[in-house]
Amino acid sequence: MRHLRKVKKLNRTKSHREALLKNLAISLLEHESIKTTDAKARALKSVADKLITLAKKKDMHSIRQAFAFLRHKHTVKKLFTDIGERYVGVNGGYTRVLKLGRRKGDNAPMALVELTMKKVEDEKKEKR
Repeated sequence: MRHLRKVKKLNRTKSHREALLKNLAISLLEHESIKTTDAKARALKSVADKLITLAKKKDMHSIRQAFAFLRHKHTVKKLFTDIGERYVGVNGGYTRVLKLGRRKGDNAPMALVELTMKKVEDEKKEKR
C-alpha cells in the first residue's frame, strides 16, 4: 500500500525529478499554459500551486524560498509582481489540468496545464 507516499517518482532519480519539475514550473509561469504528459502535469500542479501560494505572501522570505527552487530571476519577478497579485483573494485552485488525448508517437496520455486566471490581454487577442 502507498500510505504516506505522496511523491510521484515519474521513473526518475530525485535530482532528475527536481530538475524536471523546476523546468516545467518555469515554463508554466512564463507562458501560463504548457502541454505535457498527464503524469508530469499532475506532479507539476502541486509544485505550481505551492509557488503561487508563496507569491501571495509577498515578503522577503517567500521571495527567497521561490528563488531557491526556481533559480530564475525573471520568472520569480513575474511570479511576485504579476501572478501573485491575481490570486490574492483566491484560496487554492490556481492551476487546472485538461486532458488532451494521446500522443501520436508513443500513445502517451497528454494534458494541458494552465493557470486559472490568465492575463486580460491574452483574452483580448483571442477574441480578435
